[in-house]
Amino acid sequence: MVGQVAWPAAWGSPPELHLLYNVTMNVTATPPANPLLPGNKRQFIALATAAGLAILLLLAYFVWFHAAIPGRNALLSWMPEDAEAVLFIDVAQLRRAPFFADLLAWAPKPDTDQEYRQFVRDTGFDYEKDLDRLAVAFEQQGARKIFFAVGDGHFDGRKIKAYAEKTGAVEKSGGMEILSTPIAGSSAHLFFTFLTKGRLAITNSNDFASWLHSAKATDDGEWRGRFARVAGSPVFAVMRNEALRDAFSADPASQALARKATGGLSSPQLSTLLAQLQWLTVAGKPENNKLRVALDGESLEDKNAQQLADLLNGVVLLARAGLSNARTQQQLGAATRQSYLALLKSVEVSRIDRPDLKSLRLMFEVTPDLLKSAPKYAPAGAPLK
Repeated sequence: MVGQVAWPAAWGSPPELHLLYNVTMNVTATPPANPLLPGNKRQFIALATAAGLAILLLLAYFVWFHAAIPGRNALLSWMPEDAEAVLFIDVAQLRRAPFFADLLAWAPKPDTDQEYRQFVRDTGFDYEKDLDRLAVAFEQQGARKIFFAVGDGHFDGRKIKAYAEKTGAVEKSGGMEILSTPIAGSSAHLFFTFLTKGRLAITNSNDFASWLHSAKATDDGEWRGRFARVAGSPVFAVMRNEALRDAFSADPASQALARKATGGLSSPQLSTLLAQLQWLTVAGKPENNKLRVALDGESLEDKNAQQLADLLNGVVLLARAGLSNARTQQQLGAATRQSYLALLKSVEVSRIDRPDLKSLRLMFEVTPDLLKSAPKYAPAGAPLK
């Protein structure tokens, strides 16, 4: 077929390409007699248009997808198939967004501890400047939380290896050089290796080699499909039911984590409904000076998805009513109240039913004014600059 481009199987299903150009041709002059030209003008125009479309498709592929998709999918391809949650951040892309500067200005600036400053000097790596992309998978193995991470960035291999030799060990395993270093204040170790010059894999699992050779999430249709849905977002997290149950169960520690994640909101009904979801995907995408956030919750039962939608709509209505209260207006101030109202106004709750799962989507916008109004948080003992 004219203009067909082979899509590498390792990248999964190709993203939908919406052509943004209208191709028209105005052929007014009589073409000279030429046996190489089709005798029918319509055939000639159709052939030329098809060739033009093919060129545009090739340009779109090389300009839009060739540079961005491989790096992103290459990191996701290392995530283990049995992960409970996967987090992805394209730091390089976020740095170019105007909203990122507002986010950094809002974020607390605790004093960097001496140990980290020494680490930067020894390794030549500062994650704020040298990290470009990061994918992290999380698992619960018994009582221990395990993570597997792969990052792209600017690494000084010689310095990092020397640091590992000084603080830990360097071993050979399966033809790969595995470096390890102890975790401060713990008997556990971090294990890492260079997959390429600019790509580093790291984990706190003692069985590093098994992870490197285990089945991957991108080979699983469920993970692959959800990664494809958020292909345009530089930051996202995908969580399975196991992770949601751990985060929103009745366990006091889990409830404390849930309250932190929701800014202090405590609702047993909300926690119960979230714990029943099979998948939850959270994605953020900068748009001009805003951050567009989308949450996609998937449930086996239509009843659960509808109850969650009704509950979220009710929370929004109650919040709007609360902001109209005279006492609340006096406590918050006009600017803060307006930023919260803008957030609530941007909220959209909708239902998206898929063949095997009943889905709920929540979308809202985070603005610089909202960040200015939001309280800053710093860990205990970390003074703000």
